[in-house]
Amino acid sequence: MRSFISEVLQHLESSSRDISKCTFILPSKRAGLFLKELIKTQLTPPSFLPEIFSIEEFIEELSNLRNLSTIEVLFEFYTLYRDVTPAKEAEPFGRFSRWASIIVQDFNEIDRNLIATGKIFKYLDAIDDINHWSLDPRPTKMIKGYLKFWEKIEIYYNKFSAQLLEKGIAYQGLIYKEAVQNLDSYIATTNRGLHVFLGFNALNNSESLIFQKLLSQNQADIFWDADSTFLEADYHDAGFFMRDYMKQWPYYKSNKFNFISSNFQLPKDINIIGANKQIGQVKYAAELLSELNKKNSLESTALVLSDETLLLPLINSLPSEIKSINITMGLPLSQIPITTLILQWLKVHKSKTKKFYYKDVVNLLSNSQLNLLINDIEHNSIQKLIYDIKKYNLIEVSLKEMIQFNPAIESSLKLVFDNYGMSVNKCIKHLIALLDEICCNLNHSNYTNNILSECSFRSLEIIQQIQHYNLEYEVIDSIQTLEVLYKEVISKETINFKGNPFNGLQIMGMLETRVIDYETVIILSLNEGIIPSGKTQNSYIPFDVKIENSLPTYKEKDAIYTYHFYRLLHRVREAYLIYNTHVDVIKGSEPSRFLAQFEIENIHNLKYQILVPDTPDTTRSIRRINKTSAIIDKLKHLANEGLSPSSLSLYIKNPVEFYNLKVLGVSEADSLEETIEAKTFGNIIHYCLEELYKPFEGQFLKVSELKKLLPKVENIVKKFFVKAYKNVDVSRGKNLIGFEIAKRYICNFLN
Repeated sequence: MRSFISEVLQHLESSSRDISKCTFILPSKRAGLFLKELIKTQLTPPSFLPEIFSIEEFIEELSNLRNLSTIEVLFEFYTLYRDVTPAKEAEPFGRFSRWASIIVQDFNEIDRNLIATGKIFKYLDAIDDINHWSLDPRPTKMIKGYLKFWEKIEIYYNKFSAQLLEKGIAYQGLIYKEAVQNLDSYIATTNRGLHVFLGFNALNNSESLIFQKLLSQNQADIFWDADSTFLEADYHDAGFFMRDYMKQWPYYKSNKFNFISSNFQLPKDINIIGANKQIGQVKYAAELLSELNKKNSLESTALVLSDETLLLPLINSLPSEIKSINITMGLPLSQIPITTLILQWLKVHKSKTKKFYYKDVVNLLSNSQLNLLINDIEHNSIQKLIYDIKKYNLIEVSLKEMIQFNPAIESSLKLVFDNYGMSVNKCIKHLIALLDEICCNLNHSNYTNNILSECSFRSLEIIQQIQHYNLEYEVIDSIQTLEVLYKEVISKETINFKGNPFNGLQIMGMLETRVIDYETVIILSLNEGIIPSGKTQNSYIPFDVKIENSLPTYKEKDAIYTYHFYRLLHRVREAYLIYNTHVDVIKGSEPSRFLAQFEIENIHNLKYQILVPDTPDTTRSIRRINKTSAIIDKLKHLANEGLSPSSLSLYIKNPVEFYNLKVLGVSEADSLEETIEAKTFGNIIHYCLEELYKPFEGQFLKVSELKKLLPKVENIVKKFFVKAYKNVDVSRGKNLIGFEIAKRYICNFLN
């Protein structure tokens, strides 16, 4: 079956269009690569390649503005915020960044859709005024501050836009708005031939206006990948936007709507498969790929991940016989191991004291990425240090104490834990040195994990960007603020892979499938809450205000996902639609509504399958340990020392455990106790009573002698607290209560 791009090229060629003079605009850069490839292979005779843009590139060219990164937007916005907000009312950068990114996203939506800002901001201000009882004669400080914030939103917007435009930079929404304003000038001066828009679906108001204006001036043509099945069904969201354009655009009153096909009606094998949990889906997908690889059908296969968190597990599960893959979706930076190391490091260094909380230290030392800094011998020393921290019950530990435990790894410990009473700039510099050391070790070793290498270098690059902008703007006032900013940045950053999009297996997200067609498709995580994502809106603009101002809501978002899902299946021959059968209210639970819709539509032959893991039939035999002469001698030694009731009970309940614990002396590692546990408390009571009563062994107890023991109780209890509980502070908190209760128990027993 011909692909959509191939059909468009054939149509243009048959219409005697000079394709080399056309300007193609597509939804994504990836779609542009496929267009170039088809032009090279399909058109005869050979000709020059036309100009090809993604929609973002074309809009940016129209605007004559540079698009800002996430970090730049936050820093630029904060400088404006400080200028227009009194010093007493201004929030520190850490608190500001938590709400600023959402506000900027709302600015994006408002500008992309060309909404009259004066109207919407006054509307928002009035709503919040009503919601927070502004007529109350005694409003709280919080309500006053909140209402004042909404009063200033329009000021922030106007001044922020003006500040950015003056510098020739902008966030994406402002770029779209400026592009619309520059459109008439572009139309009057451009030397380009026909603008060809292809593969679009949901357009914001800016895009819609630009497309219509170019169409009305006979400078453009537009090709939709539409299917009659969805366009003719008024209820079907896959045709939601296109039906609206057909009715509303003046252009279609006298022009044909290109293209409307009936590809979805053609025979397809649709396999709907339920797998338990995320890992069950990944493992089954790996089995499918292995089977498809034997048929040599991976060249036209796409594996689509609705949930991007499955990318790493999938990469680790791919069959070894698959030699060629191309990953077009980005790997979220928040999921990579080096990010965990950075966040743990920042958490440790937030402490303003010379001692670190033991859990933070142990988590950092246990991080697998530290293996990139140390050799095998040092690794063993690190494990010994963790053991010593727990053994000596060090709830707080300093760098000096860590070096005393393990002088052999002093340099590594200093690199990770050295705290200069750091300012923010020193902290960033120190973190860069740590990441630089990791990257250097990756470069100079035979390490083969290219993903880890790329992630480490990208993390270093982001920290260096933060350093650069902080030196310029000077807004990060604490390590806590640095941590908040880093989390905000990495939540939107991804690692992009490089590969050949025309060979081998293609692994991608749903948005990367736009305009591109495959014969076999495997889609994972087809669950409600994932595809479609549901009523999740990261916005301060209420739903009714969005409706009033024609801003997109979750309804439009669902329609976008519906179109992408069904468009992907237009030209497939075989599809495997896999969903998670495990109930998870956070990550989606029941199968996606799209699967139920397939059954209702009753167009294709559907095959259902619920996967059940293979359970091997294993026979378990009783474990027997022969009593050698050495074991008999050990048992006699234990009997001579005396066996406690708990030891005898353990022997009756679990002889093997008794053997491990009492004969071999193997026990679980002691855990560090911040507050005294019941077992430790009981042991202390036993040891104290044993010491007090030992002198009276074989004697008749006298009241006068027992009374003499009472003054000794406090010192003896303290002695065994220190012995059993190591570096304990019994002067405060729950440990003081435990200490006093132990004294009371002993005294009561003596009395």
